Amino acid sequence: MRQPWIVGVSGASGTPYARAVITGLLDAGESVDLVVSRAARLTLLDETGATIRDAHWKDDVAAWLGRDLGDLAYWPAGDLAAGPSSGSYPARGMAVVPASTAACAGIAIGLSKDLLQRAAEVNLKERRRTVVVPRETPVTRSHLEHLMSLLDAGAVVLPASPGFYGSGADATAQQLVDFIAGKVLDSLGVEHTLMRRWSGRLGER
Repeated sequence: MRQPWIVGVSGASGTPYARAVITGLLDAGESVDLVVSRAARLTLLDETGATIRDAHWKDDVAAWLGRDLGDLAYWPAGDLAAGPSSGSYPARGMAVVPASTAACAGIAIGLSKDLLQRAAEVNLKERRRTVVVPRETPVTRSHLEHLMSLLDAGAVVLPASPGFYGSGADATAQQLVDFIAGKVLDSLGVEHTLMRRWSGRLGER
């Protein structure tokens, strides 16, 4: 039985994080269900020039990722009857990356305004691995309260805050993106080689 990881891409800046997570999952031979919010389409267009159209998602997602799609399925964000909207759908878990403050709030209070929020809520209630990657700074009290609610509900709150110990102060943007993607995959329990791990020795890179 197919058991995919659901990846939800919300409208926060940081679509390269989503691309790296999806690529890492596919490279590991995992199945992926992709949900891209309406706001995320605008961010994706602005940050990468890529478009994702429901009717042409295979071509559009392949062009964005720059690779074969493998076992990747796509669900329109407006389809609240989609598989991931139900707890009986056999998902392994979910990553919301990047997670906008609006998405975090909607998931935290159970708003379910679109499939991304509904799928995340379902994964939390089913006690499946759920990783939320907020990308906002600075934050307000309400932002922190929503993140606390997600933590209390069982989510891993993993801010997009890369470390430099694996690649040094001259790290490329891709190395910093891969660091966060690697931490997401670690939280999901998926093996990868996206980042250099701390060895316990200073300056070893």
